[in-house]
Amino acid sequence: MGDTTEDTLWSLHERGRVAAEYPRVRRIVGALGDSGDPDELRRAGNLLARIGADAVLEEHPDTPVVSVAITGHSTVSGLTGPLTAELARHGMLLRPHVGDFDSYVADLASPDSDLYAARPDAVVCLLDASVVFDEVPAVWQPEDVARVLDEKLALLDRLATSFAAAGRGTLILNTLPLPRVHAAQQVVLSARARLGAVWREANARLLRLMDDHPELVVVDIDPLLGGELPLRDARLGTYTKTQFSPQLLAEYAREVAHLLRAATGRAKKCLVLDLDNTVWGGVLGDDGPEGIEVAGTYRGEAFRTLQRTARQIASQGVLLAAVSKNDLDPVRRVLREHAEMTLREDDFVRVIANWRPKHDNLRELADDLGIGVDSFVFADDSPYECGLVTRELPDVAVIRLDDDPALHTEKLLRDGWFDVRGITADDLRRPERYREELSRKDFLHSFESLTDYLRELDIRVRLAEASDSELARVSQLTLRTNQFNLTTRRLQPADVTRLAEDPDALVLTIRSADRFGDNGVVGAILAHRDDDTLHIDNFLLSCRVLARGIEQACLSALLSHARRQGMRSVRAYYRPSAKNGKVGDFYVGNGFRPLEGDADRAHTSDTADTADTTDTADTADTAVSTFQHDLAEIAGPPEHIQLTRSLGGQRTP
Repeated sequence: MGDTTEDTLWSLHERGRVAAEYPRVRRIVGALGDSGDPDELRRAGNLLARIGADAVLEEHPDTPVVSVAITGHSTVSGLTGPLTAELARHGMLLRPHVGDFDSYVADLASPDSDLYAARPDAVVCLLDASVVFDEVPAVWQPEDVARVLDEKLALLDRLATSFAAAGRGTLILNTLPLPRVHAAQQVVLSARARLGAVWREANARLLRLMDDHPELVVVDIDPLLGGELPLRDARLGTYTKTQFSPQLLAEYAREVAHLLRAATGRAKKCLVLDLDNTVWGGVLGDDGPEGIEVAGTYRGEAFRTLQRTARQIASQGVLLAAVSKNDLDPVRRVLREHAEMTLREDDFVRVIANWRPKHDNLRELADDLGIGVDSFVFADDSPYECGLVTRELPDVAVIRLDDDPALHTEKLLRDGWFDVRGITADDLRRPERYREELSRKDFLHSFESLTDYLRELDIRVRLAEASDSELARVSQLTLRTNQFNLTTRRLQPADVTRLAEDPDALVLTIRSADRFGDNGVVGAILAHRDDDTLHIDNFLLSCRVLARGIEQACLSALLSHARRQGMRSVRAYYRPSAKNGKVGDFYVGNGFRPLEGDADRAHTSDTADTADTTDTADTADTAVSTFQHDLAEIAGPPEHIQLTRSLGGQRTP
């Protein structure tokens, strides 16, 4: 073997150093994923699966782990290696629980099954066409297939309902590709057409199950098939009952990893584009506005496709920024005035054009937007710039484009960096709100003191019980907020709904507005009552509004509410993570005292616990600090905050 990236992984293995040097593995496996060779990535995944998560955790206990149960109708063990590799590319570990052959019904239907006992963060139920054709007569017609499909769809509907009651996290199903080996058995073309119609109609109904089950995700397999990617390997299908080819399993594992990344709070928030030979063809400084390629030529159409794609992504709440080595004024003129440009200056939350290192610009952009650099996806055609950003900012996801713009869009979309289960009205307004935030930063610079700035900002805050329409946003805050997230508990929409229905629980939302606009729902407090004590299970606040006194105002309001309700104390919890260290002393700084004897485990309601997915390796044993407030003296909200609270049917200004 030559001096390849995989040699590095195998050399680590030969020296017994994979677990000890696991932080390097993310880069090594990431390079394999970018190489386009699925065989190398699959071999790496099989190696990592044999080593296992526990060996890595002994060396690096803070490495995030996702527990995934894999079940299905056929042999599903072949998914473990590819999924291990894909999660490793994102710095995560897989703890798999693989079901027996054709065990999916028993696994999902019985609340006492081994699958539910494992308490996985997600369940992958891998299905294929054999789940239907194993039950048709020896001589069959399309109508026989339609009957079995109806039965299977009804069964899957019931199993999703069972999962909602007994499981936690996300249930992942997939559409059923129709193998040609079955379609071709219908030699009468009209019958073959009927088979295709009923099959596609069933897949459409399967996809629509997501509308009725918020904990369900259905991965559409059809877009993954194409080019040289085979659906099935005849020998593996016959002799091992593995009905998807290794290549398709690798692509499916990539899609599942996207979902798991989002479910653990790692979806990206901002797409940062280079400009020259990325957004347009040519170099603006050399070719001038009239010489760049945007449309009208084959290459120009390729760049326009990328612009349309970026605009489509941004329309769904993803922030769009540009970082380019250029002079700013010519860049602005092109974005404003070029007749064939699809992307305009207003589509970007920030356009940065200067001659400084791009990694420095990315750091400053993160500070300006109030997000971490790990929220960025950076796309550039220059290998040098990509390599430098990767070295200086390893948490930035870097997409290395190449000289052929026809491939830009495919590479941009390859890893589903921004995929999420759903979006809210707040998401759609996110770019506008971040532009307002940049205006606030400019406003701040006009004041000599932070106190004067906050006074003139005219901050208005509303703390209230969450409405039905806000529950999805609360879930999203638990999934995407990392800095001001006191316990890093990740809740799916169905989990939040169950909390809201619990009479002993409180699900509160925090809304804020100021002179620059309405920020929408920027935070949430999750709590529950236990006798005469109120427990704050989690407190979350968007990084966009930190350090304005909003968190102190809402905590003060909640403490006052607890005292009015006859509570004798309030307990709160802090679970450290890699990103929430700055709020470790939040409760102590606001009148709470630590409880030494109860500092090893968070106290949560049963409802909350069934939904618990955290960033830590072992949730049950993660060290948690407990704090108590005796409600004797409650500090009032900061004077510059106009606070309205609506709790327990009482509205108090």
